[in-house]
Amino acid sequence: MGHTALEQDKGHLFRNRDLWKLLVPLVIEQFLASLMGIIDAMMVSNIGSAAISAVSLVDSINVLVIQAFSALAAGGTILCSQFIGSGDEKGAKRAAEQVVFLVAAVSVFITAFCLLFRTGLLRLVFGAVEPAIMEASETYFFYTSLSFPFIALYGAGSSILRAQADSKRPMLISVVSNCLNVGGNAVLIWGFHMGVAGAAVSTLVSRIFCALTVYAVLRRQDRKIVIRDYWKIRPTWALIRKVLSIGIPSGIENSMFQFGKLAIQSTVSTLGTVAIAAQAITNILEGLSGVTAMGIGIGLMTVVGQCIGAGREDEAVYYIKKLSMAAEAVVTVSCLVVFALTKPVTVLGGMEAESAAMCFTMMAVITVVKPLAWTMCFIPADGMRAAGDVRFTMVVSCVSMWLCRVSLSMFLCRVMGFGPMGVWIGMFADWTVRGIAFGLRFRSRKWLAAGVLVDRGNT
Repeated sequence: MGHTALEQDKGHLFRNRDLWKLLVPLVIEQFLASLMGIIDAMMVSNIGSAAISAVSLVDSINVLVIQAFSALAAGGTILCSQFIGSGDEKGAKRAAEQVVFLVAAVSVFITAFCLLFRTGLLRLVFGAVEPAIMEASETYFFYTSLSFPFIALYGAGSSILRAQADSKRPMLISVVSNCLNVGGNAVLIWGFHMGVAGAAVSTLVSRIFCALTVYAVLRRQDRKIVIRDYWKIRPTWALIRKVLSIGIPSGIENSMFQFGKLAIQSTVSTLGTVAIAAQAITNILEGLSGVTAMGIGIGLMTVVGQCIGAGREDEAVYYIKKLSMAAEAVVTVSCLVVFALTKPVTVLGGMEAESAAMCFTMMAVITVVKPLAWTMCFIPADGMRAAGDVRFTMVVSCVSMWLCRVSLSMFLCRVMGFGPMGVWIGMFADWTVRGIAFGLRFRSRKWLAAGVLVDRGNT
């Protein structure tokens, strides 16, 4: 990383400047992606109720697929980071090629499956919905299925760049892509009156742009990992197994999280229109208050991966502590800012007085509790995953999710009459349980021996 002698004497692998260069683009990317997602949803909502219903239903499937791709990309980030940390750039290149091969193969298979069976799949998942909603769902699902290989390849490519501590270019690509998506929506929905098809085509084009651009960057010779001859890549099963050893547990964890969200949504849907509206806005605002800190967690995986690859477990511990404190500060400030915006958002959104009051109450409680519990639930876990400790984090997350966030929420909402606040009490319990479990695991240092993935002979 080009460290000074003084800094090397101090024993730190990353200068503060290096951390800033890595983390700030990630934080910006996560925030803008969330903001653009909200804008995108608002634009689609103008098409009509059938369109927004179709998009929301199909996206519940799309999110599961994208989470699987994200898990594979995370496996690639960790493996490439460990190779780079060990000084084995050839190994990092081979690992990167296998990640690209794997996500390409998996995404093409999933796309083919979704295209061939999209009608039956939609009817199986959603049952008998109104004909207009089903027609719009089929259209939207067709185009978004075509985009799966591109979003998977972009995820893999950006993870390879981040493994080299280059988060600036993925951020720039993502920002341009989101602008293309929003601009495309405006032109195709309002200009050409294409409806839900316009929104889907715009998404497809923006994802194609992402994939093509990131692999153009990876072809450049001025970086540690250069990938050029894509068609010559052949599977190396030993490396693929290492990627899957991280990706599969992470994918299961992400999938269980999404299934849990669907279960909670079904519970909230029984509470009436007022509660549904309040919960929907609260979900958006709570997500915004944590999205910047999530960028720190993504960057932490690169940092810890390189530390582990270099055989510097002491540095891995140091950076998990340091970046957890940074995330805590960011979460605290974000919660206060979002809370200050809650009333203006409910007014501008035209919410009914009862829904707005309910949303304000829930955000007030979240603003107090989230800084106390959220950070330890998420950030140290990202660091431990980068060290290969994915099975422990998967088991704890899944058990806590279903016992607290899902089961407890359902009990409080449906039996005890807590309304949507019951959802957040379950959420707080989930954060607390996971935070305690991950805190104890971190202090035990057992995660350090859980999953070193590379040969350190090159250090």
